[in-house]
Formats: sequence, C-alpha cells, structure tokens
Amino acid sequence: MKYPLLSVVGPVSTNCWIYPYADGCAAIIDPGDEADVIISALKNINSGPLKPEYILLTHGHFDHICAVPQLKNVFKDDVKIAIHSLDANYLGPDAYNTHKQSMKAAMGDASILDYYWNAFPGMPSADIILEEGSTIGPFTALHIPGHTPGSMAFWDRENGVLFTGDTLFQRGYGRTDLPGGNEKQICESLRRLFAMESSIKVYPGHGDATTIEQESKGIQV
Repeated sequence: MKYPLLSVVGPVSTNCWIYPYADGCAAIIDPGDEADVIISALKNINSGPLKPEYILLTHGHFDHICAVPQLKNVFKDDVKIAIHSLDANYLGPDAYNTHKQSMKAAMGDASILDYYWNAFPGMPSADIILEEGSTIGPFTALHIPGHTPGSMAFWDRENGVLFTGDTLFQRGYGRTDLPGGNEKQICESLRRLFAMESSIKVYPGHGDATTIEQESKGIQV
C-alpha cells in the first residue's frame, strides 16, 4: 500500500491525512486548516499529482473541517464531502451556531470563529451522509461515538489501516466534556476498536501513528 501523507495544520496541530488509492485518486481526511498546504501536498508527490475524490470527516469539530470551504471552492463537484449524519449540523449554512457553542465550551471564547467564518467561502453542506457500515472509496465507515455523537473511523480493511480522528490517539483518547460528548460511549467505542485485529495501523487526529495492539495494552477502559 501507499502510506498516507501527513500535513499537520492549524493552531492545535490537527493531522490532515491524504490517503492515495487506485488510479491516482485520494481521500483527504480531516482538513483542519491551511488549504494551501493541503493542495500543495496533493500536487507535489513523486508519483504525480493526486486527484481528491472525497473529503472524509471523522467528526465535525472546527479544527478538523476549517479548510473544507476552500477545498470545495477549488475542487468543486469533483470532490465529495462525507460525514456521519449525527455530525452533519457542523456543515452547511446553519453551522455557525453549532461551532460557536462547541468553541465556547472548548476555549471559553468563540471570537476566533468569526475571523474564520468571514475570511473564507461559506461552509458547504455534506454531499454524502454516512452511517455505520457505509463504504466510501477504500474504506468502511465505523460509527464510534463519544467524542461527538457522529464520530467515525475510516477502515481500509484490505491494507490494515484505520483513521480514528479524536476517538483514539497514541497513549490517549478524545475529550468528552464538549457538547455531545459522552464518556460511556467513548469507552464503548474504544473497546470496539481494541477488539479489532491487533496489527491494524492507527492514524489519529492529533499526534503520532500507533497500532491497535499498542493502544489496547496501554489504555484502560
């Protein structure tokens, strides 16, 4: 397999993964900011430019979707935005209030939201609504709530690769004290992930890559 390309973007160092697959196509996973950096990464690889077919969102928090408007503005209908139904309210023309509530809870202040909202094109709606077991590109979508109601993992079963967003990190997992977070749910989601094949490579929303084996031994839930 081709390993995913990583761009660490935005003020809280979000991992934006670019995942190549058949015929020079790619999925952009969690474009949290700095659309120009992401576009440059798509263009400047040794094997030739990648064509993004999907923007896959593990959840709706702003630090994972901030570059979506610019990317959609550049790639138009050639790229499809996909998110779980329970986090779809983070996208679309009415998303501002959802993000404002979330940012106030996370940071105590939502003023930075106004800068981003006014600086870039409007937040587009989802093109594809995902549910548990949906297939998209090379992935099966897994619903793993707890960090947000619609948190998802994207699993390439054939290549043993799992993108976990803010549900599972190296030596940790996502916070549950933001709107829609649920500690019981995230523990259930982690137990589900830890029951998967131990050799699966995990690419999280922040921090270094890891494996199911490593995290299942190090995190108690």
